[in-house]
Amino acid sequence: MMNQSNVDFGLTEAQKMIRESALQLVEEALPREKILELDEARQFPFEAYEAMAKAGWLGLPYEVEYGGSEGSFKDLTIFIESVAYHSAQLASAYMTSVIYGGMQVRHGGSQALKAEILPGVIAGTTRLALCLTEPETGSDVASIRTRAVQDGDDYVITGQKVYITCAHVAHHLVVATKTERDAGHKGITLFLVDVRSPGVTIRPLKSLGRRMIHTSEVYFDNVRVPAARMLGEKNGGWKALMRGLNLERMGLAAAACGNMMKIIDYARDYAVERTQFGKPISSYQAIAHKFADMQIMAESARVMTHRVADMLDAGESPTMETAMAKVLATENNSRCADMGIQIMGGAGYMMEHEMQMYFRDARIGAIGGGTNEIMRSVIAKQMDL
Repeated sequence: MMNQSNVDFGLTEAQKMIRESALQLVEEALPREKILELDEARQFPFEAYEAMAKAGWLGLPYEVEYGGSEGSFKDLTIFIESVAYHSAQLASAYMTSVIYGGMQVRHGGSQALKAEILPGVIAGTTRLALCLTEPETGSDVASIRTRAVQDGDDYVITGQKVYITCAHVAHHLVVATKTERDAGHKGITLFLVDVRSPGVTIRPLKSLGRRMIHTSEVYFDNVRVPAARMLGEKNGGWKALMRGLNLERMGLAAAACGNMMKIIDYARDYAVERTQFGKPISSYQAIAHKFADMQIMAESARVMTHRVADMLDAGESPTMETAMAKVLATENNSRCADMGIQIMGGAGYMMEHEMQMYFRDARIGAIGGGTNEIMRSVIAKQMDL
């Protein structure tokens, strides 16, 4: 369990307890054999998600008044990293509701809406999803076409979203719409939409990886939403979305770091037991050097991700650093998973082992949450290029 000797360095005693408690909880609530079973069946890990809620972890970044514990960014990083060590998919399920959806409600909702929604998010009885990407607009958010037209005290939403994580198990959707058709990013407005609203249709998609929490298409056919469920100001959605990016990228990087540590441990357990030509394959330099490279990739990404968390806790706005951490961690995660399969050989490629799942799950990291090509453009812009 997290065999790396340096895993505790730089953590407070409370953060060490977060790591240990989180690992113990998810290992009990989501046994390893259950992960493969749920992944194969494409079923959401409800029991593990509810266990995290019962233990209070869904409230980690929220205010006490809603049932939260007001943890720091570093606390949140340690928790996500620890959950992802056990299951990157469970960590993604956590972030989808608590961070991607929940933080938009926290920052943009009225007091009444926050009082209605956030206690349920923290209790695990209200799950959220963020609806942003559309069939013809991925990275180009300013070009979304989903429309919201005011009609009295309501807005009527029409359009389509795609690749929406956890939409099929969500109770409410944070939906990015255009309230000014030709205003680009200045015409975006966010709404909180109840999935039970007439005109909402959710169709699950079959993806290569992340099959426990998979993605969906979401259709809005003249969906009426009260104006009171607008998040933030009309036409202020772009600013709201940008405000959350540093936290989202930090979370994605932390999850990738946790998964890398699991990949290393999983492959190592196999390599020290697997013998060829009379000795463990881990004793061969070709294999040992792969582990050394994997360790370098995992630790360098982890150090950068923790630095980003410290910067956020210090009140900085590390736009370049969070983009760098996201790129480094997600790309290293994919490389580690690929090397893990190579180390395990044919076994790594078989569905009976977890390595193939790590390989499939890791690949989305460089795409989701803003492609790494976009991240590089962000970094270049911060360098005044």
